[in-house]
Amino acid sequence: MTENKRIIVIGAGAAGMMAAGRAAELDANVLLLENMDRPGNKILISGNGRCNLSNSLDMDIFIAQFGTNGQFLYSAFSRFFRDDMVDFLRRYKVECKTEPDGKIYPITDNARDIVRAFTHYLDKTGVTIRYKTAVKGLTIENGRVTGVQTAYENIPADAVIIATGGSNHPQTGSTGDGYIIAGKTGHTVTRLRPGLVPLIVADTKKAKQMQGASLSDVRATAFQCPAEKIDVSLIPRADVGRGISGKRPKPPIIENRTGNAIITHFGLSGPVILEMSGAIVDALENGPVSVNIDLVPDKDRDRLREELQQTFNKYSKRTYQNIIKEYLPPKLTGPFASMTGVPTKKLGNQITQAERETLLNLLKSLRFDIKGAYSMATAMVTAGGVLLKEINPRTMESQLVKGLYFCGEVLDLDAGTGGFNLQAAFSTGYIAGESAALAVATADAATS
Repeated sequence: MTENKRIIVIGAGAAGMMAAGRAAELDANVLLLENMDRPGNKILISGNGRCNLSNSLDMDIFIAQFGTNGQFLYSAFSRFFRDDMVDFLRRYKVECKTEPDGKIYPITDNARDIVRAFTHYLDKTGVTIRYKTAVKGLTIENGRVTGVQTAYENIPADAVIIATGGSNHPQTGSTGDGYIIAGKTGHTVTRLRPGLVPLIVADTKKAKQMQGASLSDVRATAFQCPAEKIDVSLIPRADVGRGISGKRPKPPIIENRTGNAIITHFGLSGPVILEMSGAIVDALENGPVSVNIDLVPDKDRDRLREELQQTFNKYSKRTYQNIIKEYLPPKLTGPFASMTGVPTKKLGNQITQAERETLLNLLKSLRFDIKGAYSMATAMVTAGGVLLKEINPRTMESQLVKGLYFCGEVLDLDAGTGGFNLQAAFSTGYIAGESAALAVATADAATS
C-alpha cells in the first residue's frame, strides 16, 4: 500500500460500502478492507433475499423504531435519508418500489441488484478493495488513529472508519470483531444481545406438539411474570411497544402486539414474535417472562362464549375435534383437544358448559413461559454496541480518538423489521465517509 491511501474503511457491508464510496466521491484515497471474499454478504440475505432497504414512514416515526437511542440518528437522517437512498440507487439503474406496508424494495425483488449498485459505485469512485483481510487492531498515537493492524502488516492511515456490522450471521462476516477493536481503543461496548430473534419456551414438549402451526392475526402479549400468574384483564386493547405511538406499556406488560406467529419445535417465531423479542430478551434479565397468545383477538370473551355455544349447537352431531377446527389451524386441533381434556370423539351436543369455558380460556390465553432467545447467530440484528455518547452524531467521529469513525450496526442502534436498520447503516455510513474525507482534506490544506 502506498502512502497516499489516507482513509481505511473496515467492513464491506451496507455501511462500509457507503462510507468508502462517499469518501472517495469527495476525492479521498480510500482502502476498503473486508474479511470475506466478496462485499455485501448480509445485504444479500436481507428481506429473504429481496432487500428491504428502507421504509416510507415519516422521519419522526421512523426514528421511534430505534427506541430512545433513535434520537442519535436525527442529524444523519437530515442529511441522507430514504429519498436520497432511492435517488442514489437510481443513479446506478436500480429502481425501487414501496409496498402497501411502507417497506421499500428494489423493483426486481433481488438483493443482488443493491450489491451490484454499490460495486459500481466503488469502482466508479476509485475505491481499492482488499478481500480476505481481517483487521486485528488499530494503531493510535497521541490520541489519534494512525493505522490499521492486520495479521500480516500495519497499514498507515489518516482516518479509519469501523463498519464491521454486528455479531449475528457470522457466515456473512459479521463476527463481532468491531466490538473488540472498539474496546481496545477505550470505547464502551454496551451489552450485546440478539434482536429480531425466535424465542425458546420452557415447555418444549408442548411446542413440539404444536410445531409448524401458523397463527394469523393473533394478539401476543409479553408479561414480566410466570405464565401461571398472567392476568389477561391487564392486556391493553391497543398495541404498545417500541416504535408504536401512544402510551408506554405498564408493568407487568412488556409489549403487546398483533400480527402473525409460528410455533416451532423449540418455541415461538414469526413477525409479531420477532418484533417483541428485543424487549423480551432485555426483560429476562429482570426475572421470569411469559407470552400470552390470544388466537381470536377480534372477539371479546362474552361474544366468543356465545359463539361457541351456537357452534356446538349447530354441529351437535360432529365430534369435538372436528368442531374446534372452525377456530384453529390444523396443527393445533389435536394439542388443544388434549389440553382441554375433552375426548376428541365426544359429540357437540354432549359438550358441557364447563368444557366450552375451558376451550374459551385456551383460545383467548395460550400461554408459554419463555426460557430465552435463540442464538445470536440466528438473530436478524445485534442489539447493543458502541456507546452512542462516545460518538459525535453529526460526524460519526469518536469522541475519544481523533480520526476514528463508526457507522452501521457496530453502533448501539437497532430497530424492528421494515428496512429501518439498513437505512440507518446507509445514512451513518454516508456521514462517516463524508466527515472523514472532509477532515483529511482540511488537514492536507493546513499542512500544504
